[in-house]
Amino acid sequence: MPGAPELLVILAIVFLVFGASRLPNLARSLGKAKTEFQRGLKEGSEEKPAQPEQPPADADKTSDGAQS
Repeated sequence: MPGAPELLVILAIVFLVFGASRLPNLARSLGKAKTEFQRGLKEGSEEKPAQPEQPPADADKTSDGAQS
C-alpha cells in the first residue's frame, strides 16, 4: 500500500494528465462504475445457482459427418 508521498505523486500525475476540468467527471464516472459493480455482485450472490441442463438421450452418439 503506497504511503502519503507516493499518493501525492500519483495525484499530481493524474492532475497533469487529465487536467482540472476533467477530474470531477472522472471521479463521478469511477463512483458510478463502483456502484454498478457492487450492485452486480449483490445481485449475483442473491440468485440461485443454475442447474446444469440434462443432455439429450442420444448425446453420446455424435455425428461428425464421417461415414463408417
